Amino acid sequence: MKQKYASNPAQTRGRLVEESGSAHRSAFQRDRDRIIHCTAFRRLKHKTQVFVEHEGDHFRTRLTHSIEVAQVARTISGVLGLNSELTEAVALAHDLGHTPFGHTGEEALHACMQPYGGFDHNAQAIRIVTDLERHYALFDGLNLTWETLEGIAKHNGPVLGKLPYALADYDARHDLELSSFASAEAQVAALADDIAYNNHDLDDGLRAGLFLIEDLMEIPIVSDCFHEVDSKHPNLDQSRRRHEALRRIFGVMVEDVLQESTKRLKNAAPETAQHVRDLDAPVAQFSASLWADLKEIRAFLFSHMYRHETVKKMRVETAQVVRELFQSYLSNPENLPPEWRTGTDEQAQARAISDYIAGMTDRFALQEHRNICT
Repeated sequence: MKQKYASNPAQTRGRLVEESGSAHRSAFQRDRDRIIHCTAFRRLKHKTQVFVEHEGDHFRTRLTHSIEVAQVARTISGVLGLNSELTEAVALAHDLGHTPFGHTGEEALHACMQPYGGFDHNAQAIRIVTDLERHYALFDGLNLTWETLEGIAKHNGPVLGKLPYALADYDARHDLELSSFASAEAQVAALADDIAYNNHDLDDGLRAGLFLIEDLMEIPIVSDCFHEVDSKHPNLDQSRRRHEALRRIFGVMVEDVLQESTKRLKNAAPETAQHVRDLDAPVAQFSASLWADLKEIRAFLFSHMYRHETVKKMRVETAQVVRELFQSYLSNPENLPPEWRTGTDEQAQARAISDYIAGMTDRFALQEHRNICT
């Protein structure tokens, strides 16, 4: 049953460009469907989560990660009585702005863009869905509802201080009220992101041989789940053992969010979706005890996976690819496709180059680097 603080598509604040409604889909369903069908979403198939796209067929990409996030978010949202369609739309769109080569690519592009306003993947997602997707006759972007745009922009919490230029540009035209919290649906999407990547990075790290199950046995939650599997299913082969334990870890995180968020919603007693935004704390959250455990998981992954020697080597190489592509395009705009040449000042050209590189898949970036930088 939908709760009174759930976002209601019939009461949406609307779209920047007014459109007639659909006879068969709610406003938030249309948003979700436009995201799924957009070019940037398809490109996530060949963008890195942790490993470079060509390193293995079984590792997560940005696309499979986004699908997993949407599944978790939809489940939690439904149990909490929220609008699952809005939650799913935000979840599916949350990584659209990522560069090739994961956070390594983002850090490299941000450094290149420092003289021109920097780069931020959340802001870039807004830029994509409000400008860079240019397929519709009446508008640039996807013309999503205010609620979906708000959720993409601030699902991780209020956006304070100096805004990234891509976000500042759109917010000046369409106020997303960035200093407040987002809807409960967007908050759930952010937690689903945490749940998905904590779980699948453990899986991918084990699958890649960067660490062993034995290395995980000192970590809270993880060791408990492996011990439970060993107790109930002794002598499982390692693949099934890993899967059984990881799905239990997944369940622990989801159940904790449901219990903590239910308690917070009961205590806050919001009357409307707007009341959720006006609160001084999120209504969807992990408990303090589980959050402490998750920090231990993240610390382990940071030292044993994200900074593993093989990953560090690839980070160095891919950061160089992004830097050299940026400098080559800036020095030689003729290497860009015609539609990405601004013919104006350096600042505008740098931003166009940033948009172009950010949209690349891993393999296209490597191909372009071979073509113009070697």
